[in-house]
Amino acid sequence: MLEEVERWLTRRSWSADDRPLDRLLDARNEAHGSRVSVVLPALNEAETVGDIVTTIRRELMEKVRLVDELVVIDSGSTDATGEVARRAGARVVHRDAILPRIPAVPGKGEVLWRSLLVTSGDIVCFIDADLKDFSADFVSGTVGPLLTDPPVQFVKAMYDRPLDGTTAQGGRVTEMVARPLLNLHWPQLAGFVQPLGGEYAVRRSLLERLPFPVGYGVELGLLVDSLHTVGLDALAQVDVGVRKHRHQDGQALGRMAATIYRTAQLRLSRGPLVCPSITQFERGEHGFVPHTYPVDTEERPPMCEIEEYVSRRAA
Repeated sequence: MLEEVERWLTRRSWSADDRPLDRLLDARNEAHGSRVSVVLPALNEAETVGDIVTTIRRELMEKVRLVDELVVIDSGSTDATGEVARRAGARVVHRDAILPRIPAVPGKGEVLWRSLLVTSGDIVCFIDADLKDFSADFVSGTVGPLLTDPPVQFVKAMYDRPLDGTTAQGGRVTEMVARPLLNLHWPQLAGFVQPLGGEYAVRRSLLERLPFPVGYGVELGLLVDSLHTVGLDALAQVDVGVRKHRHQDGQALGRMAATIYRTAQLRLSRGPLVCPSITQFERGEHGFVPHTYPVDTEERPPMCEIEEYVSRRAA
């Protein structure tokens, strides 16, 4: 590990307990009321999204006023995700209703990118909608350094990820794909415990300057581009405990891994892929059957280049 990263780990890695809520509220007031928006990208998460929204509203909007805006972006759910989230107290916006001039494509990054147009916070906190046993620390922990430490611009949550009851066995794509890529090509980012985690908070002034990969490569893309844009010392991570969620099967993870590899490759070469697809195999009645899936190759431009966003911010 680079000496620079070792120093960074001692200066920019914290626990959520390091910043109690009263300290965050005082810091927010001293910062002239920086607004905080929480965004949940959601696709068929009716089983979990309600509890997450309820916890954030109760702990961070009613008991204390840390969060100003709680928005669920529905990415085309076929279950009751939108209804459940709305009933729990979130503002629900459908992905396709945002920036209709540009037709939406499937993908998590697409939803996060569009969320900038329907939120107003100076700090934007992203939270995955499939979390179980959710703690408000995921929000207050990642938002905290942005309120108390002005040089910090991007904060990732770090946590244990149990799999089938075994500690630290989750995050398979992180360990097999993302971590090797980061260590080999962006060693300054080797200190991040959960580089692909979906829980992080960022200053809007940084987010609006970054391109967004439309798919699962968005977390790696934002992290790498933030390093190049603001430098390592502006990045941080906070320990929020344990993350429990629905784990995907091996083939879904393979497609995710291909997307993340492609995101890294684009940033290394900025050139086209020879074949932006991945073929996987499933056993059928007469042997193994190939299935080929496209690898996300599209990225959205920085939001500060979108006319509607610029007009809205100027209003």
